Amino acid sequence: MAAMTRGSSTLFRRWLTQQCRRRSAAHVALRLLPAAAAATATPQRRWPVRGMDYRASPRAPLHASAARRGPVVQFKLSDIGEGITEVTVKEWYVKEGDKVSQFDSICEVQSDKASVTITSRYDGVIGKLYYRADDVALVGKPLVDIDTEPASDAIQEEDVVETPAMAREEHTHQEIKGLKTQATPAVRRLAMENNIKLSEVVGSGKDGRILKEDILNFLAKQTGAILPPSPFRETASADPPPAARPMPPPPPRVPAGRDSVEPLKGFQKAMAKSMTAALAIPHLGLCDEVDLGRLVELRSELAPEARAQGLKLSYMPFFIKAASLCLARFPVLNASLDEGCQNVTYKASHNIGVAMDTDLGLLVPTVKNVQRLSILEVAWELNRLQELGAAGQLGTADLSGGTFSLSNIGSIGGTYARPVILPPEVAIGALGRIQVLPRFDASGQVTRAHVMKVSWSADHRLVDGATMCRFSNTWRDFLQNPAAMLLHLK
Repeated sequence: MAAMTRGSSTLFRRWLTQQCRRRSAAHVALRLLPAAAAATATPQRRWPVRGMDYRASPRAPLHASAARRGPVVQFKLSDIGEGITEVTVKEWYVKEGDKVSQFDSICEVQSDKASVTITSRYDGVIGKLYYRADDVALVGKPLVDIDTEPASDAIQEEDVVETPAMAREEHTHQEIKGLKTQATPAVRRLAMENNIKLSEVVGSGKDGRILKEDILNFLAKQTGAILPPSPFRETASADPPPAARPMPPPPPRVPAGRDSVEPLKGFQKAMAKSMTAALAIPHLGLCDEVDLGRLVELRSELAPEARAQGLKLSYMPFFIKAASLCLARFPVLNASLDEGCQNVTYKASHNIGVAMDTDLGLLVPTVKNVQRLSILEVAWELNRLQELGAAGQLGTADLSGGTFSLSNIGSIGGTYARPVILPPEVAIGALGRIQVLPRFDASGQVTRAHVMKVSWSADHRLVDGATMCRFSNTWRDFLQNPAAMLLHLK
């Protein structure tokens, strides 16, 4: 009887050792599986010991999840620069519970300077969103909480990494074989949709940045497809027939008897601040008209050559280049005056801003160093800015540094305007639509003429009427005889 008892005891100890080993292996597996998978993959187990009914604890997956995750990091909105203290959250790319990796886009915010894409610095799971869309987020305050993974070196005090979504100079990075491939989130998404590895694409942008065109060209080489030229929006053209002009959308309905109050945000707030400063400037106004008959003929001759290079040539590059040639003769119009009206700074670069009507409001991106560019190069740069403006992706570098501005109200249908100077600039021009009107030629005969009205405004503290008039006359002569510009091109 004692031998049987000792034999049973030995068998029981062996059996108990096997069960402990199995539970130990299951516990290790739970540590490696996600919490949800552990909960479904771990069946309830009944222990065959009399009087004992053990079941796998339902809290085991929670312990496994807690062991799997690292510290919770509060992502704070870092200093974007330019004295910006608050931004508007335009769009969230993630929601609570989503898993993110390093350099994944989290959200897009908009300041009064530009839009910025916030990218993740850690691998983990989004735990909390501190703002909703269209809320105002403060610099230095938490933006999201991320439950980081144990392998990531999460630091509570580190801020988020921001990359302007509007500027192609500023980008996100993607880790590939230890190297950082520079590409925007849209480019990375395009590559992923076409099963293209970014490491195999040669970037043509700044510092090897991969552009959308690089992906399309790579795809065309693989498939043998012929890519169509990129679209280009006309900036100045003859007045379309009334039937072809699209009707503006109806205004939003506001319930009768109830006012709607909305705070100023983003670019609207920046425009209000800029125009308030402009009220301190005494404006000098001047209007004139330009006969663009020769320019219309020249543009029609050059359009096929530009179209062969994938570019639709408009009148605006000629207007910009002519303004740069005139600024070289009248540098006072490319200057700035300090607040105390004691010093004048003459700018060496002709950074000409072009006012654009976008869904975000009035934006004035600048074509940099026009004095060094040909008309075709100005057209390419203008095309780039227009595409970014239409997509709402203009960056701070594109919207700053202007020294002189032109506003093409003719693209909407206006004829005359009273443009407001953008401080610290001292002059601005508004270009009306091109109209076919009767005019007298040199022999006194009535002919058809392509006429455009132009309205100038200048800072009367620095620019007198005679200087503004001479500038306008020289600019008009260049456009009425566009071949003369060839003598001054570098």
